[in-house]
Amino acid sequence: MKIVAVIPARYQSTRFEGKPLADIHGRPMIYYVYRSAKRATGIQDVFVATDDERIREAVVKFGGKVVMTSPEHKTGTDRIAEAVSNLDVDIVINVQGDEPLVHPEMLEQAMRPLLENPKILVTTLISPIENPADFIDTTVVKTAADCEGNVLFFSRSPIPYPKTRQFYIAYKQVGLYAFRKKFLLEFAAMPPTPLELIEGVELLRAVENGINVRVVETRHKTISVDTLSDLFEVRKVVESEGVIDEAGIEGAIKKN
Repeated sequence: MKIVAVIPARYQSTRFEGKPLADIHGRPMIYYVYRSAKRATGIQDVFVATDDERIREAVVKFGGKVVMTSPEHKTGTDRIAEAVSNLDVDIVINVQGDEPLVHPEMLEQAMRPLLENPKILVTTLISPIENPADFIDTTVVKTAADCEGNVLFFSRSPIPYPKTRQFYIAYKQVGLYAFRKKFLLEFAAMPPTPLELIEGVELLRAVENGINVRVVETRHKTISVDTLSDLFEVRKVVESEGVIDEAGIEGAIKKN
């Protein structure tokens, strides 16, 4: 199977304009996302899907690949669907451009169920919520799944509600999905659904259409950059872990 990772990136944002190019110790944020994707085992190619020339120039400058897409897309998944529509690939991993701490193994975790079970069409990563503030934070998407690991619901509200604290674990969705290409194109062609529009969570489109979304738990810690305070926190982590200049894109490319 041919597997590619695509990083959707747009410059315009109501909360954080120019977010993919936000500086993290001298490099744009999207550099760190791209570098991690290149290091994932089993990925044949990685590229950024954008409609903005500034992002294209930044990616080319650090040695990355870019596919230019329409500026009309409402979601990142719709953008990557256009980007891969004419490519001969089997599995497409959607890696969010605001996840600079994404670990290469997370991509491997997301694709594994698709390799093992032909009936699975799409997966998403989830992670246990450890910070109580995240449970009530509306930028954090909470996830409830059934006994087989298929999503029951995504919500920005606190779910499930802890009426009893016994054995209680809440999970948040991590910004990383894996699709079979055929289903990705079908998904992008579906009209937005009511709950998707209410919650602002695009994978609810699949759930509302009766399609199973398989969750995969990861223990890797990430920080989604939605605000300037998130960016400051990421800068601290990158500096403390000493990964500012580690290998770089060229080293990741040589690995694959």
